[in-house]
Amino acid sequence: MTESEPLPLPSPAQPDRWAHLRRHTDARIALGHAGSGLPTAAHLAFQAAHAQARDAVHTPLDAAALLAALEERGWPAVPVTSAAPDRAAYLKRPDLGRQLSEESQRRLSEPVRTPDVVLVVADGLSGTAVQANAVAVLDSLIPKLQAAGLRVRPVVVAEQARVALGDPVGALLQARASVVLIGERPGLSAADSLGLYLTWEPRPGRVDSERNCISNVRAGGLAPAAAAAQAAALLAAMFTQRRSGILLDSTTPATPPELQGGAVP
Repeated sequence: MTESEPLPLPSPAQPDRWAHLRRHTDARIALGHAGSGLPTAAHLAFQAAHAQARDAVHTPLDAAALLAALEERGWPAVPVTSAAPDRAAYLKRPDLGRQLSEESQRRLSEPVRTPDVVLVVADGLSGTAVQANAVAVLDSLIPKLQAAGLRVRPVVVAEQARVALGDPVGALLQARASVVLIGERPGLSAADSLGLYLTWEPRPGRVDSERNCISNVRAGGLAPAAAAAQAAALLAAMFTQRRSGILLDSTTPATPPELQGGAVP
């Protein structure tokens, strides 16, 4: 090409090399651009996702409906609250969400048959996620644990709760393990994601490295039945090895003595 020859213009029909990837992810890719910003449709979609995330954080959990759904299935349930008196305090003081209110401490101190695994359904940062996914997970998880010979009653329904609220709950009920089903912090691609946090010998003072997490349980993410299967397998490993978190070896499942004779998940 000589200096006198014009430069070739780009083809307006050039294919979008990113577009086909959009079918495989909710991440914001291949949005295009308009001038110095996003196209109008992409901008509006971002604004809508941001509004959904805010709504998920502030929408209260319908604890009454959740308790009714559990009772309908024959699963006794106990409502509790954290030490956070309201949503504003819960968001500003994460430490209060890790502690039980005095009334809830008294309620859980009443005589009850000690469960092997305490199941705590907590609103967390997305009551929307709990309302949409928690019962579906329990529908698959509880029968697996019962078939394995584990006691899982009662189910505890906690409001204004953080993950670590499962520790004082488990300690008061003298449970050997806990599973906290909790609404995860909403993102801009998912406002209804549920997380499961599993802890061996829950008690106040446990740290995050002593827990195992199953995340992104939602439509478009990890299916509730798959999450329940993973949780059951992790619990089987915990009862074998008497530990959880980073010390747990979940690659070598075995039958703990308590579950021999039962159908291990």
